[in-house]
Amino acid sequence: MKSSHDFLDVVTGLASQIRDLHEMAVRECTPVVEAIISSRSRDVRHIEHTLDSLLSFCDYETALQLYRRLCRHYWDIDPLATAQYVHAYREMWDGEVVEP
Repeated sequence: MKSSHDFLDVVTGLASQIRDLHEMAVRECTPVVEAIISSRSRDVRHIEHTLDSLLSFCDYETALQLYRRLCRHYWDIDPLATAQYVHAYREMWDGEVVEP
């Protein structure tokens, strides 16, 4: 039987891997979001694909900030779709944001 120390090591390792995954997602999505916003892109498919990718990581504060920025940009293009993304976030993550 494994000791509680071994269990703690496993949990700590998993937490570290999750944090690394969050950081990688933010590194990859930041330039995409910046390009969409700075170019004032109206490419709905690209914007929604990016929002879909970010939604999976919105429990991480930095990813949530990107998601919110892109939602603000998308609001002027399609308020109804943006509201659906806000609702999706709330259903999935509301109250569960982790600080970096």
